[in-house]
Amino acid sequence: MSASIKDVASAAGVSVGTVSNVLNRPEKVSPATVERVHAVIGELGFVRNDAARQLRAGQSRSVGLVVLDSANPFFAEVARGAEERADAAGLSVLIGNSGQHGARENAYLDLFREQRVRGVLLTPSDPAAPAIAHVGIPLVLVDGESPDGRVSSVAVDDDEGGYLAARHLLERGRRRIAFVGGPLGVRQVADRLEGARRALAEVPEARLEVVEKPALTVFAGRQVGEEFAARRPEDRPDAAFCANDLLAVGLLQGAAILGAVQVPADLAIIGYDDIDFVQSTVVPLSSVRQPAREIGATAIELLLDALADPAAAPRRVRFRPELVVRASTRG
Repeated sequence: MSASIKDVASAAGVSVGTVSNVLNRPEKVSPATVERVHAVIGELGFVRNDAARQLRAGQSRSVGLVVLDSANPFFAEVARGAEERADAAGLSVLIGNSGQHGARENAYLDLFREQRVRGVLLTPSDPAAPAIAHVGIPLVLVDGESPDGRVSSVAVDDDEGGYLAARHLLERGRRRIAFVGGPLGVRQVADRLEGARRALAEVPEARLEVVEKPALTVFAGRQVGEEFAARRPEDRPDAAFCANDLLAVGLLQGAAILGAVQVPADLAIIGYDDIDFVQSTVVPLSSVRQPAREIGATAIELLLDALADPAAAPRRVRFRPELVVRASTRG
């Protein structure tokens, strides 16, 4: 069992209050006593309980971050950007994964409140949920926006991103385009689909097939790719816009695994997020880039602003996406 502050006080021949002052306000204690207490701390191996101390003070040096899917490299980059900026401000980031489940999201919010975090960054499963505006601690939405503007947010214009992806495929001469994504109730997926529909509306002879999947994973994409490969050439799409890069990687694997479909000759593929490894697939994948790390850092900036001035009006930051063209759509 580790030594307690009472053990340190007893061994040093001082009061518990004196040990507390040595740890937190050493200027109030004589140098000789400070030296003696630190010597005892070293001998006993005492480790201060910062978490308990911060809870007693009603404030911690942590912020919470809740994402939809911690296994998604996009959210890993968002977290990295948040951690880097938080570290520069003397804060740490506690990360939770909601799995797109509202109940789990609420559980993490409750946990972070109990831990007295300074604030929370949240990728919401439902930005319109009434509880979002009443968390009770400073809150910034990440990769999502509050419909009524009552909560600060940082996101990317996903409608514009969907438009860029579909327009690129149309400009490459593709006319039978599939949108692969889901669930369609996820705001980001719905916005990307809406942008794609807007682009296709400009080309009357083009048509859009919507393939909804329950998850944005490589496995889900592979299932779609295998299904496309099993169709007759005239019945399959000649291009696919995937709602994220994981789906695009899986689609590439599934469509090309038997050699029946050539990418991009038979099927052009474009993803979304521009995660690192899409450049290294057997056919490097085109994608719509989101500045993931900058999104995380900016969310921390908004949170710091809210902490500095709680009465300030909420701010909304929206980045523009960028089209990145690679071999999967050049044919």
